[in-house]
Amino acid sequence: MTGVSLIVLYPHPLDVSQFELDYQEHLVLLHEKNQIPPDTKPYTLTKFLPTPLGPAPFYQMFTLPFPSMDALQQTLASPAMQIVAADAVRISSGGAPQVLVGTAN
Repeated sequence: MTGVSLIVLYPHPLDVSQFELDYQEHLVLLHEKNQIPPDTKPYTLTKFLPTPLGPAPFYQMFTLPFPSMDALQQTLASPAMQIVAADAVRISSGGAPQVLVGTAN
């Protein structure tokens, strides 16, 4: 199997300013727990903008690539990522984040 990506979609937060502060701390936690150097960003963050049809259904998307499904599953099962996942839920004041796994064609 080719590479896969972990995708986390965050609903619109109740308080955008607080979410932004919490999210910066969340990224620090992600880096610390997974031993990612502070100046390295193996992930992408996408903020959604309104469309001509109205607001986007989500506020932000986090995408983290993995070389394989096995690598993704091992990472997600680790105690470190369980802490990061719990924190993602904690900071998502607009509802639980949606977690998806995908491949690029």
